[in-house]
Amino acid sequence: MTLALEARGLTKHYGKARGIEAMDLQVRSGEVFGFLGPNGAGKTTTIRLALNLIRPTRGAIQVLGLDARRDAVQIHRRVGYLPGELALYDTLTGGELLRYLANLRGGVAWPYVENLAERLGCSFTQRIATLSTGNKHKVGLIQAFMHRPELLILDEPTVGPDPLMQQVFHQLVDEAKADGRTVFLSSHNLAEVERICDRMGIIREGRLVAVERVEALKARALRHLEIHFASPVPSEAFTNLPGVRDVQMQDAVVRCAVTGSVDAVIKAAARFEVVDIVSHEPNLEEVFLAYYSGDAGHVA
Repeated sequence: MTLALEARGLTKHYGKARGIEAMDLQVRSGEVFGFLGPNGAGKTTTIRLALNLIRPTRGAIQVLGLDARRDAVQIHRRVGYLPGELALYDTLTGGELLRYLANLRGGVAWPYVENLAERLGCSFTQRIATLSTGNKHKVGLIQAFMHRPELLILDEPTVGPDPLMQQVFHQLVDEAKADGRTVFLSSHNLAEVERICDRMGIIREGRLVAVERVEALKARALRHLEIHFASPVPSEAFTNLPGVRDVQMQDAVVRCAVTGSVDAVIKAAARFEVVDIVSHEPNLEEVFLAYYSGDAGHVA
C-alpha cells in the first residue's frame, strides 16, 4: 500500500492555544479521503502543515513520499490546492489569472482548462473583483484541477447551495479517482462526504477521533424503522430486543431505532403479518454527532 499523505505524531500549538495534537494519519494513494470536523477542530491546520505553509511544533508529515518541510517545492509541483480562504488577484480577469498560474507551472493543457470553465459555468472575461463568492470559488477549483495533479488537497471545496456546481465537483472528483489520483478534502458537509469519499476521518478538538470507511461509520449510526402490520401487535415483542430502543406503538405501526444489525427486529416482525417496512437510512450527521459528543477513541 502506497501512501499519498502520512502524519506521525503531528502536533501544532499556537502559543498556548491548541491546533492539533499527536495526529497519526494515513491517506492511501488513489482514494478519496474526507476530513470532517467543525470550524476550529484543526482541519485547516493539518492541511497547512502538509503544504509547509506553517511549521509543526513536533512530529512529521510526508506528502507523496516526500518530507513536507524539506521537499516542499517538489510537493507543490505535484499537488493541486484549494484553500478554504481563497485570495485572488482582483485586478485580473479569471482567464488572465489562470494563464498566469499555468505559466508558473510551466504550462498546462489549456483546452482542459477551457473544458473545466465550461462545465463549471465560469467566465474568463470578468475581473475577479466583480465576481460573486461562488464564481471566485469556481476559479479556485479550476486552478486546483487544471494541471491534473497526483494529489488534490481541497479545504471546504463546495460553497453555497449551487446544485450544478456541486454536481460538477463530484464528477471531477470521480474522474480524478478513476485516473488513480488521490483526493484529500476537508468538509463539514457530511452528505457530500457520504457521496464521494471512500474513507473519512473525524477530528475533534485537534485530535483524530476515528478513521474508517464511510460504510463502517454509517453502520454505527441509528437506523429508524417503521413497520406496518395488518393488525396491532404486542409491544413486548420489540421492547427488549438487542440494539433496539425508542419503541413506539401506534395502532398497527411500530416505530423504533436500531443500532447495528436489524436482524432481531426482522425476525420478531416475521411472527406477524407485515404490510410494509420503511427504513430511514442513517446519515453522516448522526454518525458525526455520535463520535463528536462521545468519548470514542481513535479507530484505525
